[in-house]
Amino acid sequence: MPSFDIVSKTNMAEVDNALAGVAREIAQRFDFKGSKCSAERADQIITVLADDEMKLKQMHELLKVHFTRRNVDAKALGFKPVEKASGNSVRQVVAVKEGIDKELAKTLVKAIKDSKIKVQVAIQGDELRITGKKRDELQEVIALVKQMPVDQPLQYINFRD
Repeated sequence: MPSFDIVSKTNMAEVDNALAGVAREIAQRFDFKGSKCSAERADQIITVLADDEMKLKQMHELLKVHFTRRNVDAKALGFKPVEKASGNSVRQVVAVKEGIDKELAKTLVKAIKDSKIKVQVAIQGDELRITGKKRDELQEVIALVKQMPVDQPLQYINFRD
């Protein structure tokens, strides 16, 4: 029986490469000279430090540009609220989204069931397994999910006949 999995994975090696590119650009750019701006990663969390709000916005742009250059979807970045740090500087925590959480899984399952495509959907941890009798039905599900407004990157893997 044909099946495939819907997952959300982020290549952490490429995230590190993107952060290294951000650090190089910060060191070279004239508008960042003498500032204490940085972006560091610990597990799934990136901590962005900037001197003020304007530099923080520029750091956001740098992150997005370098992520897309490294073929990592910028939708994988989950920006948390801005916090005050020591002095006048600001800090922001950016979560790297990985895995499909329960709420998103439920909305995807509901949308697939409402579409009346004859497939079975199973939530397996942080991924979805779609099983059907025909390849065409599975391809319809992929097209349906691609049209949905999802705020994180999804991959379609393990397509089996």
